[in-house]
Amino acid sequence: MQLNLKNPLVVLDLETTGVDVSCDRIVEISIIKVMPDGSEEVKTRRINPTIPIPAEVIRVHGITNDDVKDCPTFKDIAKNLAAYIEGCDIAGYNSIKFDVPLLVEEFLRAGVDVDFRNRHLVDVQNIFHRMEQRTLVAAYKFYCQKDLTNAHSAEADTRATYDVLLAQLDRYHELQNNVAFLAEFSSKNRNVDYAGRIILDNDDNEIINFGKYKGRKVADVLAKDPGYYSWIMNGHFTLDTKRVLTKIRLRSINNGSAT
Repeated sequence: MQLNLKNPLVVLDLETTGVDVSCDRIVEISIIKVMPDGSEEVKTRRINPTIPIPAEVIRVHGITNDDVKDCPTFKDIAKNLAAYIEGCDIAGYNSIKFDVPLLVEEFLRAGVDVDFRNRHLVDVQNIFHRMEQRTLVAAYKFYCQKDLTNAHSAEADTRATYDVLLAQLDRYHELQNNVAFLAEFSSKNRNVDYAGRIILDNDDNEIINFGKYKGRKVADVLAKDPGYYSWIMNGHFTLDTKRVLTKIRLRSINNGSAT
């Protein structure tokens, strides 16, 4: 099945120094850029993360510090990468929770202000979990009847993710061949920030989604606990979360609901 696309679709996978979105870095990125006519472009690049890759992570993806020491940094490629994916919708496996937030952090650290909130984000893992509850290796076997060799190689995982998405459309007739539908179907929360620290409720109110204020409106918390904003800004949170909270705070001040 060919995807029904209005915009180009970027299917991506990252190999990284770890799983902490706020501080870990990309060591390899692979992209399949699918055009509305069905044609594809594949780009894979290794990146010097500028921080050491821990031994336990090397055992997972096999990319060593020596492998990337002479590679460009993310800052070196950030502007060109942002231009390459401009106007594209984005798909991946666990991408809403991990790949997209970490990619945004890398862009912000590089001084490139990207915002994917006007893009459709399709998470193949979330579709899979809603339908079958398995891992990518099992998904590839289940949907494509193939064994995933070279798992945790960015390009192999990216290709498997794209193949699984196409197979899901063939298998489940209730899935519409429409990226907007797939993005909504594969989103677990209505995230305001990519890390999901702030979400929207059914009335489109911005709600805190963690900690002691979980379930409370952001504007109410900022008004009643002025120190909360400083705690977030000085804490171990993503740059995107801080950016979103700052926008809400400024809007609240302008509306007279926070000090």
